[in-house]
Amino acid sequence: MAHIVILGAGLGGTIMAYELRDELAREHQVSVVNNGSHYSFVPSNPWVAVGWRDRQAVEIDLAPVLARRNIGFHPQGARRVHPVERTVELNDGSSVAYDYLVIATGPELAFDEIEGLGPEHNTQSVCHIDHALKARTAFDALVARPGPVVIGAVQGASCFGPAYEFTFILDKALRDARVRDRVPMTFVTSEPYIGHLGLDGVGDTKGLLESEMRQHHIKWICNARVDKVEPGKMFVQEIADDGSVRQAHELPHAYAMMLPAFRGVAAVRGIEGLTNPRGFIVVDKHQRNPAFPDIFAVGVCVAIPPIGKTPVPVGVPKTGFMIESMVTATARNISRLVKGEEPDAQGTWNAVCLADFGDSGVAFVAKPQIPPRNVNWSSSGKWVHTAKVGFEKYFLHKIRTGKSEPFYERLALQVLGIDKLKQIKVEAPSDVPGA
Repeated sequence: MAHIVILGAGLGGTIMAYELRDELAREHQVSVVNNGSHYSFVPSNPWVAVGWRDRQAVEIDLAPVLARRNIGFHPQGARRVHPVERTVELNDGSSVAYDYLVIATGPELAFDEIEGLGPEHNTQSVCHIDHALKARTAFDALVARPGPVVIGAVQGASCFGPAYEFTFILDKALRDARVRDRVPMTFVTSEPYIGHLGLDGVGDTKGLLESEMRQHHIKWICNARVDKVEPGKMFVQEIADDGSVRQAHELPHAYAMMLPAFRGVAAVRGIEGLTNPRGFIVVDKHQRNPAFPDIFAVGVCVAIPPIGKTPVPVGVPKTGFMIESMVTATARNISRLVKGEEPDAQGTWNAVCLADFGDSGVAFVAKPQIPPRNVNWSSSGKWVHTAKVGFEKYFLHKIRTGKSEPFYERLALQVLGIDKLKQIKVEAPSDVPGA
């Protein structure tokens, strides 16, 4: 009997547990280690931050779902992974042994890398449900006393979509409150241009997002490096292509929400051979760590190099469908290892994204997410908002029912030609005549 442990119960970890339970025979054990017992649908946090959702609408208690699926659960959280001993040390001092480990922790939020950044200091965040609820309180204060707003993502950030979403969602919420005319808005981003998204754009995201910004009277600063944030003022340097400072900005704000850079979590950071210098997990094409082949990784915790050089550091996002493709590949590969076979599955890393703007939005399909691509498409319209609301309800239903990919989802993806796995090619052994 093999014991497979999943570290983390976010988007990647929860779906990973469901897929492994479906893929493996019943005699094999699947367990989840997570810091807390609830799953939170992070894409809904921008809505939470303006009062369109509450905690109960976007959180699910995982304990009964995992028990129903015969999946072990350790909500104490992990203190440290010990790859040589093949154990996960938990925060209560106990430990869990594994035969295979899947790291799906998501990131640690590096607010401390910039003075004054983060919800404990002078900016809001939508990275976590608790942050979003605190941002809701600050939003109410902004409506009561309107003033300048600064939204964006700092140097080293890799998740730009929620910054764009929250900019337009906040714009819509302020219009609904009839105070938008008293709230100047500025979008501050480390991207070299609007719509770069850490992906060098997808389709015409540059044109689409710049047009939306102009239509909503939102100014922007690109190639931005945030030096520090004081109460009511953000200090930003706009960097030229040669690395020099093109212009220094002091931006007053009554409300600011800036997405931070990410790094690997403390439970894995600094383990030689497992992580890169930022603490992200190094994996091969099968999502497997080369130094510790019994460890796999999926999701935001995976190390992916930047697409190209930019004046200000910009990371690469790991989007939802891309993560699900990592999960499906990992489930198949671990199943093969348990049977004594070698891994053969590679995730496509395709991306299908819906960016909600409150009453409209932008959608894009990138196949694969990292260029060069076979498909590079983007579009905008009110239909995106409707689709995003529908997806939220559908995905939360999947988590509640303990299902990874119902047949109708698989059928729909096949019709659209969007695959999670690359075509598997079986190579003949070298000792076979004619091979």
